[in-house]
Amino acid sequence: MLLIHDGKTTADAPVPRTGGVPLVPEGFVWPLCRECDGAMQFLAHLPLPFGVAAVFFCQNDPGMCDDWSATAGGNAAFLFDGERLSPATVPAEGETDLGAVTALRLRPEHTPALERVLGRLGGEPDWLQSDETPVCPSCSVRMTFAAELEEGHDFATSANFGGGGRGYVFTCRPCAKAAFLWQR
Repeated sequence: MLLIHDGKTTADAPVPRTGGVPLVPEGFVWPLCRECDGAMQFLAHLPLPFGVAAVFFCQNDPGMCDDWSATAGGNAAFLFDGERLSPATVPAEGETDLGAVTALRLRPEHTPALERVLGRLGGEPDWLQSDETPVCPSCSVRMTFAAELEEGHDFATSANFGGGGRGYVFTCRPCAKAAFLWQR
């Protein structure tokens, strides 16, 4: 399914979206970059058939932290079961806000889209470089591709994937883990 730009939405809308505030379970702790120790930027809320993925990456000093790697600590992704989620408390410090909240409408992949495509759910990753499918940190099995994210509709809604980059979200459903990386 394609993710199509669908205009503005509220910061805590339970729909596919970029930006805003993550919907999280009780006890969630906002992720910090392992390199700079700053609070990460919330990038996307992605409802999936088996839960919700929340994607973050470091933008405190763009280009200085390894925010492109699935394992270096400059990004984070979470897989929640979708039950009893509420808006997270956003840290006062750090580059935590994408700048605007954009709703993403689902459209079948093989139908023409006149609107801006901002990514897709499911299928196979369309790698810009080589295959970098991560392994689950819990069970060591290759993770399953869940979503692809493009940079964005305009400057206010764009993720910083280095200009022309693409983000990739993976999950391990049995372990309730998620991972994120990007390429350019």
